[in-house]
Amino acid sequence: MLRFLRSSAMLRAQWVKSYATVAKEASIPDPQTSPEVLYTDIFINNVWHKSESGRTFDSINPTTEETIAQVQLAGGEDVDFAVKAARQAFKFGSPWRRMDASERGRLLYRLADLMERDQVYLASLETLDNGKPYNMSYNVDLPLAIKNLRYFAGWADKTQGKTIPMDGDFLTYTRHEPVGVCAQIIPWNFPILMMAWKLGPALATGNTIILKPAEQTTLTALYIAQLVKEVGFPEGVVNVLPGMGDTGALLANHQDVDKVAFTGSTEVGKSIQLASGNTNLKRVTLELGGKSPNIILADADMDYAVEMAHFGLFFNMGQCCCAGSRTFVEDKIYDEFVERSAERAGKRTVGNPFELNTEQGPQISQDQMIKILCLIESGKEEGAKLVAGGNRSDDMPGYFVQPTVFADVQDNMAIAREEIFGPVQQLIRFKQLDEVIVRANNSNYGLAAGIFTKDLDKANYLVNGLRAGTVWLNTYNVLAAQAPFGGYKMSGHGRENGEYALSNYTEVKSVIVKVPQKNS
Repeated sequence: MLRFLRSSAMLRAQWVKSYATVAKEASIPDPQTSPEVLYTDIFINNVWHKSESGRTFDSINPTTEETIAQVQLAGGEDVDFAVKAARQAFKFGSPWRRMDASERGRLLYRLADLMERDQVYLASLETLDNGKPYNMSYNVDLPLAIKNLRYFAGWADKTQGKTIPMDGDFLTYTRHEPVGVCAQIIPWNFPILMMAWKLGPALATGNTIILKPAEQTTLTALYIAQLVKEVGFPEGVVNVLPGMGDTGALLANHQDVDKVAFTGSTEVGKSIQLASGNTNLKRVTLELGGKSPNIILADADMDYAVEMAHFGLFFNMGQCCCAGSRTFVEDKIYDEFVERSAERAGKRTVGNPFELNTEQGPQISQDQMIKILCLIESGKEEGAKLVAGGNRSDDMPGYFVQPTVFADVQDNMAIAREEIFGPVQQLIRFKQLDEVIVRANNSNYGLAAGIFTKDLDKANYLVNGLRAGTVWLNTYNVLAAQAPFGGYKMSGHGRENGEYALSNYTEVKSVIVKVPQKNS
């Protein structure tokens, strides 16, 4: 227990700082506040193409509401072309299929190296296109993505089967073989990081890929496609199709796609699951939404718990699937926690994401901003107590929403049930451990959960009771390439990251060999 208390104190010292503070202390190169957009076309067979239909769509800067660039929109003919390219690259005897596993790993290592070489440009482009603070793009998203690719590069020549002691005169072993042509559909909240999460395990295990970035954030994915070509991946191994939701639907319904990996909303995830059943029973992995409970016990370090609950919700403008969006606070400390949380939200720095002291940039789009504001209004109407924020930031252009905190939130309110995906914290009172377990689990989601306490027995009791794919204890939003991530219930199925992710991209083949016996 003493060791546990010491580690809690150390965590507080490490994490009570905001990302803005970390940014000031770190050596961060100045951003390219107007990075040149170099690639806006469709990437197939290591070649840039225009859309067959001639259609394009606008990439919008959420900070200024201005158009950054026009991007080619992949339609049905482009999808067919990309699938054929990926199928050809996966063909038995192709350079990719004949490539040594260690060489696949070397290519992934090299891709990570080039992303590190271009880290300032990529972070700047991510901030321009997505609106997240540059210090987050540079210090969080890029390093995590680079580490992820290097982690899976190390797995490329270590994915192996088993020998099995089968009855009879047989040698039995298993092979782990690639699934085939994989469609990967990624979200707009962490474009570079989610691209790495998808590319790493799929390429390490020898699959070919058609990646569809979110229409709101295509620019960094397209630049990384050019890095794929520079690295030397064979033609057709990685293809990138910018487009709208229709493009993703075409991939999900395509007969020659073997697998779909999707990160995004539960609603779209259901459609992808259904499309798989209607065509060729594709392998499907889904990392979907959440309404994660973050449980604060009365014995928790107050300063640390307030800061970490704030970070657990407001990180990335609240646009995080595992956000601690239902903050359950024990009755004994509830009133003080509410007061301090409102004070902390009021101090949050909102503004130009290229300024290094900015903690919060704009929401991704006008539609997302409107959704958030509507849910804030529903909270007011249903009787929750607004103690901070509650409005759009009208003193600047862009899709900015004030850091918002609600107290006296009840479990049946819309803001306690629906995934807001914005900077809106809900503080909920509880009294007993068994009570909070039941209430925390009373959700269609089960992606993540948090616990803050100095009592190890209570911590373990809660860990065992919570139905969530990740449970953080005395921390929040800590992710790593080595640790699996995914959800229970309607938060999806399958796991990203870690050795577990490799199984998403491999088929298991049993080989049974008759062993001749010497005549006696």
